[in-house]
Amino acid sequence: MTGYEISPWQLRWSGLDLDALQRTESTFAVSNGHIGLRGTLEEGEPRGLPGSYLNGFFERRTLPHAEAGYGFPESGQTVVNVTDGKIIRLLVGDEPLDVRYGSTPSHERVLDFRSGTLRRRTEWVSPTGRRVLIESERLVSFTQRAVAAIHYEVTPLDDDLQLVMQSDLLANEPIDPGTGDPRLTAALRSPLQAEFAECQDCRAVLVHRTAHSGLRMAAAMDHVIGDVDGLRTAIHTEGDLARLTAAADVPRGQPLRLTKFLGYGWSSQRSTPAVRAQVDAALAGALQTGWERLLAEQRSYLDDFWNSADVEIDGDPELQQAVRFGLFHVLQAGARGESRAIPAKGLTGPGYDGHAFWDSETFVLPVLTYTVPEAARDALRWRHSTLDKARARAAELGQRGAAFPWRSVNGEETSGYWPAGTAAFHIGADVADAVARYLHATGDTGFERAFGVELLVETARLWSSLGHHCPHDGFRIDGVTGPDEYSAVADNNVYTNLMAQRNLREAAAACERCPDVAVALDVGPEETARWRNAAEAMLVPYDEVLGVHPQSDEFTEHAEWNFAGTPARSYPLLLHYPYFDLYRKQVVKQADLVLAMHLRGDAFTPEQKARNFAYYEARTVRDSSLSACPQAVLAAEVGHLELAYDYLAESALTDLHDLHHNVRNGLHIASLAGSWIAVVAGLGGMRDHDGRLCFAPRLPAQLTRVVFRLHYRGSHLTVEVRPDEATYRLVDGAPLHAEHHGEPITVTVGPPVTRPIPPPPAAPAAHQPPGRAPVRRARITGSAG
Repeated sequence: MTGYEISPWQLRWSGLDLDALQRTESTFAVSNGHIGLRGTLEEGEPRGLPGSYLNGFFERRTLPHAEAGYGFPESGQTVVNVTDGKIIRLLVGDEPLDVRYGSTPSHERVLDFRSGTLRRRTEWVSPTGRRVLIESERLVSFTQRAVAAIHYEVTPLDDDLQLVMQSDLLANEPIDPGTGDPRLTAALRSPLQAEFAECQDCRAVLVHRTAHSGLRMAAAMDHVIGDVDGLRTAIHTEGDLARLTAAADVPRGQPLRLTKFLGYGWSSQRSTPAVRAQVDAALAGALQTGWERLLAEQRSYLDDFWNSADVEIDGDPELQQAVRFGLFHVLQAGARGESRAIPAKGLTGPGYDGHAFWDSETFVLPVLTYTVPEAARDALRWRHSTLDKARARAAELGQRGAAFPWRSVNGEETSGYWPAGTAAFHIGADVADAVARYLHATGDTGFERAFGVELLVETARLWSSLGHHCPHDGFRIDGVTGPDEYSAVADNNVYTNLMAQRNLREAAAACERCPDVAVALDVGPEETARWRNAAEAMLVPYDEVLGVHPQSDEFTEHAEWNFAGTPARSYPLLLHYPYFDLYRKQVVKQADLVLAMHLRGDAFTPEQKARNFAYYEARTVRDSSLSACPQAVLAAEVGHLELAYDYLAESALTDLHDLHHNVRNGLHIASLAGSWIAVVAGLGGMRDHDGRLCFAPRLPAQLTRVVFRLHYRGSHLTVEVRPDEATYRLVDGAPLHAEHHGEPITVTVGPPVTRPIPPPPAAPAAHQPPGRAPVRRARITGSAG
């Protein structure tokens, strides 16, 4: 039997399933936000989709347009599969290890969330009957940013054997371009041009450069090989390959051990000698540390993380595993990215060309802000580093301020589809929202003065320029695309308007707090007054007839989509129906108005939220992995706790169950982050409007206990939710003022604060489009029990 085994702190796959390699290479990926290594087998073959990535390292490509238009981006960016250092080939006698041949009595791989390593144990019998045990463990270091390492050992089980290991650095691996799905990647053939190669003793280094983006990268390897009598080694380089060969006659039962240390680095400006020196230094540090201390450092780093971030779920072991799996991969995506973006797939695969989108700020950064705030700070610093590009883009579009890209690796707009790219101006407000949340949660005045105020000011200037005061109905923002990709170029998208409103208010407040910074940015009282006036007059459409908020002007007047006549095979709709028809019907790809009710819940009454939720639930098809999370949050708030549980599970299990059939191209990092949001903001009812921390926890009947942890203004808070009560404990830090179901509470170090949980509100019935209901989790957990 093959498949994932349920375990609270591990992702374990037992048995050999070659057809599953493409999926498990994504789920078993290891990364630190700077280096990413897909979970391919060490021997290199068989494989699904090879991948080694450096955050921000890309190649340019021509961006085709059916018809040219002013302001259309002319070039795209695609993440590059860089030099692969994972490969360790093995010859047993004269037979290469290849699990497609001979037999594999046992095969197990384990991604350990506490050790931060991927372990493997394989028993293989060659076609001629030679039996060996292969054990390996790999990591990408959280503490030494440029370092990865693999410990690999082979033990003859029946006879003395000659073993030969070949440890490679290999550039320009061929890649299967995949399918015609536009959400996938544009594969590049041989994107790396060799510039330098050198080898000596057990060390080798390769330096390559991209032809069009002009980026230079270096990869280096060094080795420590266990003592074996008669060991012979040789090393050489040729073109895109560097190879260390180690051969020995190994007695039965004695392992041949090899530890491979890898150093990676890249630069857009540094010379070949400089990037070579960079990876040489990384290797020197790794060798000085040694394998065992690298393991210890990794474990210590993760101990600190889990102490601040762990989520405990009693009553659903698979969901417990999935939420920790998601948190671990979110950490891997953002921990050491530092001056780089957090791509939608992290560094687990080439999907979406390695681009970052607005979901980094809206889904990933809330998790990091409350668990690893320094990682959230680094991601926002990356946005700040792209401000010049964003200002240039706004000017190109005839606007003031900064217009951040819909999708990008380096901050330039690379979307070839203008209704989603150019018109999706809400990204600026998403960035501003993430800045404001970070500032409120951390009180980081240094960041505010150096980066935060300018981000808030330039995004506010865009809204002031883009919108206009109308004598009929207030401040309008017309011709924009909100989060829902089945609607485009609409007027007064509620999400966009409400997020812009917050952006304008936060910018004005930041300028008041930092008047000298405001002066340096040429912001005067007249400009902040204009921002406040626009925010106060912001138009929020409302349909008086139906008693709901239209997603944008006149949305509720559009024709209904024929859900009953849409076969299951026609989802996702974007691959089977023309966009023009999607745009003019009441069909929602992903939560839009519902997301607004989460992030701007202070702008809606409880009754409005309940009616809006029921209305949009019946029209949302969840063709995006970003939808289940906000639907879980609002379902919990309005009283649909079982539905919230279903959506929480969908968000958490998106990749482990491959719900969107594309995990081969990498994980959905925002959906994994969404599982934390669905627990904390959904079941925990946490809100942070205007920096006030409020909780309104409730559990579905299937769960008996949920515990989550938060880092807030230097304090560590633990919230324990049971069916009838919630307990708040301050582990350390200053007293924390919050609310529990509207009641003010103060939590201090010492005795916890426990409060009863009121019953959920009565809510209108909620129904999904035919065939689009989430899997009912209660049935699964009930039958499993």
